[in-house]
Amino acid sequence: MSERPSPHPRLLTAARWPLGVASTSWTYLWRVTPLHRREQPGSWEEDGPPPLPPGVPTGGIQTPEDGAGPLLHRHYRARIRGAGLDAEGLIARLGADPDRVAPGGLAKFVKHSGPDARIAVGDEWVVRMPGPWDGPVRVVEVTPTSFRFATLDGHLEAGQIEWHAHEEDGELWFGIESWARSGDRLSDLMHNRLRMAKEVQLHMWTSVIERVAQFVDGRLVAGIDIDTRRVDVPGTTER
Repeated sequence: MSERPSPHPRLLTAARWPLGVASTSWTYLWRVTPLHRREQPGSWEEDGPPPLPPGVPTGGIQTPEDGAGPLLHRHYRARIRGAGLDAEGLIARLGADPDRVAPGGLAKFVKHSGPDARIAVGDEWVVRMPGPWDGPVRVVEVTPTSFRFATLDGHLEAGQIEWHAHEEDGELWFGIESWARSGDRLSDLMHNRLRMAKEVQLHMWTSVIERVAQFVDGRLVAGIDIDTRRVDVPGTTER
């Protein structure tokens, strides 16, 4: 496993927290992209996380069984018209550097293990966020049109997240799909009880989708769909 970031970047990120939160709050209040939100109960059989592919290094990975609260299967997706890249071209560029489309005031992707020019299974990234915490992840699957991360020890969530793209009727579709629980009881409180972290997370991933549309010189058609399915994890009694 790669070495975790030193305290210096953490302090730098924490120092940017007030400005980042203020900027994020402003854009959140004044965004004009339509958001279509749907939430309903789900089932572990249909909404549980995909299995880790064979051969993936599993040391340090946080699975949903390690977390707290319900598992949320969330899918953010949008249709992009007039894109200057196809699905494979987009995923190749984003895999090499997801920070290209990160909302700078809210998150920054920093690579800590793996080649710089491409994405590969076993690569590790740290998502630096406002406040004195980071979101370490490891790449567990790469296809021509997708890549998938698993969260590592210390992440606020326990589970997986995938970025994917495809083409349909001459238009580009881009989506971000996650299967995760809160990493601990404090995160569960912030995310599922007070719902603060949930709104920040929603703003982050929808901002990424807006930036993807700009990155490919296209425009969003009909806004962004956000589907959430809430699932009880087998063997737990938490709600």
